[in-house]
Amino acid sequence: MQEWVMLVQEIGFPILVSFYLLYRIEAKLEAIHTALLSMNQA
Repeated sequence: MQEWVMLVQEIGFPILVSFYLLYRIEAKLEAIHTALLSMNQA
């Protein structure tokens, strides 16, 4: 049981941080995409 707790602590935290960073980057990429589309139409 203690091995599972250590595994979750070692693996779970980096996964959580990765998902958080991907979420933040997604919003920025969407803004860049919108800006590029508006430049293309102009």
